[in-house]
Amino acid sequence: MIEKNIYENYSIDFAEDYEVHSQTYCFIFNNNRELYLTEEKKIPIFNKDQLKKFDLEFTLYIGKFNDKEVVVANTNNGNNFHNLFELYEISHDEYQIASRAVLIRDWYKTHRYCGGCGTKTLLDKKDMMLICPECGQMHYPRIAPAIIVAINKNGTLLMAKHSYHKTSRYSLIAGFVEPGESIEEAVYREVSEEVGIKIKNLRYQKSQSWPFPNSLMLGFTADYDNGEIDVDGEEIIDAKWFKPEEIDILSSDISISSWLIQNFIETYIGDK
Repeated sequence: MIEKNIYENYSIDFAEDYEVHSQTYCFIFNNNRELYLTEEKKIPIFNKDQLKKFDLEFTLYIGKFNDKEVVVANTNNGNNFHNLFELYEISHDEYQIASRAVLIRDWYKTHRYCGGCGTKTLLDKKDMMLICPECGQMHYPRIAPAIIVAINKNGTLLMAKHSYHKTSRYSLIAGFVEPGESIEEAVYREVSEEVGIKIKNLRYQKSQSWPFPNSLMLGFTADYDNGEIDVDGEEIIDAKWFKPEEIDILSSDISISSWLIQNFIETYIGDK
């Protein structure tokens, strides 16, 4: 996962109905949330004339990256579009800005009209927020907090197989935070619901923006306390404890899951 601070080479700003004048980073997405890349697999740096070939639904200014202005845009057609997983393997820096750009794109595209009364919204002058001039409802970019936890039992790691995964691989326990609960309560609940055990010594590790589609992943470690593994057979179809040498390393380190698993392996590989 990327541990570089996004603000090392990026600064936040925003403006609506932005017109590109000079050399500008253009994060152009299609309706499948795929990103346009040049033939060299780079984020395009366009001027006004170069951008004309795209039938853009909107263009929104979102700040500066490497001292150049950045816009996010949406189009309904075109070629050379790629998913964000591909971009991560090409450039971590560009992926990091793209992960912000796609979330801003999603928010702006889906909240141009108020969900309460249907009136066209207006971009606030101070905050990145769309506000309804009729009923006053405020629409901020939507981020869904989620937890993920690496659970240790005497040097073994609990991993589960989810029914919705296309592959047969095992992964860590994770889930979304429910309204009314704390982050910590979400961890205990998800573990209990998914595998039926109790945990202790819960420790926060780090977080990660995860734009698939709009999560903020909060990573934890914990120790086994008591109980027997009991999966529901629907969402979770199997779960078991893995020794460090039994764990299949993911091919990409894009996710905080990879970091948590690698951290476990490095901690306990010598304890066999």
